[in-house]
Amino acid sequence: MFVIRGRDILFSTRVLYMLQKALLFTTLIQIKIWVSLKVGILILLSEETEQTKFFEELLSMSSIAAVLWVAASSPNPDPMNTCGLVRALESSRVFSRCQSQRVSNGRRKQTTKIMSCRRGRSSVVSSSLVVNPAGEMTLSSEEKVYNVVLSQAALVNEQLRSTSPVLDDVKKPQDTVRPGSLSLLGEAYDRCGEVCAEYAKTFYLGTLLMTPERRKAIWAIYVWCRRTDELVDGPNASHITPMALDRWEARLEDLYRGRAFDMLDAALADTVTRYPVDIQPFRDMIEGMRMDLRKSRYNNFDELYLYCYYVAGTVGLMSVPVMGIDPKSKATTESVYNAALALGIANQLTNILRDVGEDARRGRVYLPQDELAQAGLSDEDIFAGKVTDKWRNFMRLQLKRARMFFDEAEKGVTELDAASRWPVWASLLLYRRILDEIEANDYNNFTKRAYVGKVKKIAALPLAYAKSVLKVSS
Repeated sequence: MFVIRGRDILFSTRVLYMLQKALLFTTLIQIKIWVSLKVGILILLSEETEQTKFFEELLSMSSIAAVLWVAASSPNPDPMNTCGLVRALESSRVFSRCQSQRVSNGRRKQTTKIMSCRRGRSSVVSSSLVVNPAGEMTLSSEEKVYNVVLSQAALVNEQLRSTSPVLDDVKKPQDTVRPGSLSLLGEAYDRCGEVCAEYAKTFYLGTLLMTPERRKAIWAIYVWCRRTDELVDGPNASHITPMALDRWEARLEDLYRGRAFDMLDAALADTVTRYPVDIQPFRDMIEGMRMDLRKSRYNNFDELYLYCYYVAGTVGLMSVPVMGIDPKSKATTESVYNAALALGIANQLTNILRDVGEDARRGRVYLPQDELAQAGLSDEDIFAGKVTDKWRNFMRLQLKRARMFFDEAEKGVTELDAASRWPVWASLLLYRRILDEIEANDYNNFTKRAYVGKVKKIAALPLAYAKSVLKVSS
């Protein structure tokens, strides 16, 4: 009679485990060689379809390799765990197909659109991978920015948990009030309001629809953003150096530590202690100013998207914690931040399309160079300032993209706190109409400046109010 002893089973198990591990490591080495060869081949590829096929293969092999590495490194010598490995490999194939689709879509459309999908409390962004000149795959600008979005949303969620009624052991820090400090602080906020009223009349009127506390905080944020922008676009712009921007960033760091340099700084220093406004969007805006000093052309929309985030999308991320999210909203915090980001991108794209002629006179072209070339246009055509059929067709596509971002932004405006929805809706509708005015000017943004007249501005307010009350997007 054949008897199976326990030590025989243990010995067989260990042998099988060693064989399995050797096989997995062999496979990993083969994959490594394959990837090395493929990366070299990538540089020689010129056809878009061949590049897309390459990405699909590379993503598939990379995801499988990751699973094999985990399996080979696992301390569990259980040969019966093969089913789990098979399921993991299947998951990796599904993942690689999704990633391949993202690459394909991103390369076809040459646009980036934030797609927020909710599963429970999760939110993801759809974007393409980017290949740098060395043939290496890197994250697109959209995905880099989305990491900041997640950070801001996490900060707000943390504050919501800390102020929840069920967390009785969490105490909010009490403000230290010094003699005369409240009157000085009130004066600082009033000065911010005066600056806002002087330089952004329409925006200022919109802030008057907010609660007094939120209004003052938005004024403080606006003034800091304007002062930052003036560094490179103001009367002293020709004297600004990267070192000056470094000093401005150091001053920002001091501001967040409660060390205000002047009255306007003091207002923002108080705001960031009252709302969960993270410092990163402020740093990123300064980075946008650095970009303006060293860059006057953008090779593709991925580069332009990052610039738009730096100089305008950041404002949306700064503002959401102050605006507040409707307590009854079922949307994720990430999706609301995505919408705020989209509104900032849409506004900046609108600025760019409105100011083509003005920027050209300063030697700047804020339009994707590859898309200009595809339309049969060049910088010389822009400097000539002549409206042609090629220019009209090119502008139609640019306007379509800007409207796409406005559409994405609308989804989040409906989720803001009721007291903030009306002014944001008004701002969105008025800025979006600038695109209509560009069309009405027959796409002549070389010598004609598109703007929304007073009558149209007034007419937009009831519509904005109706949208804010009914919580519907167009």
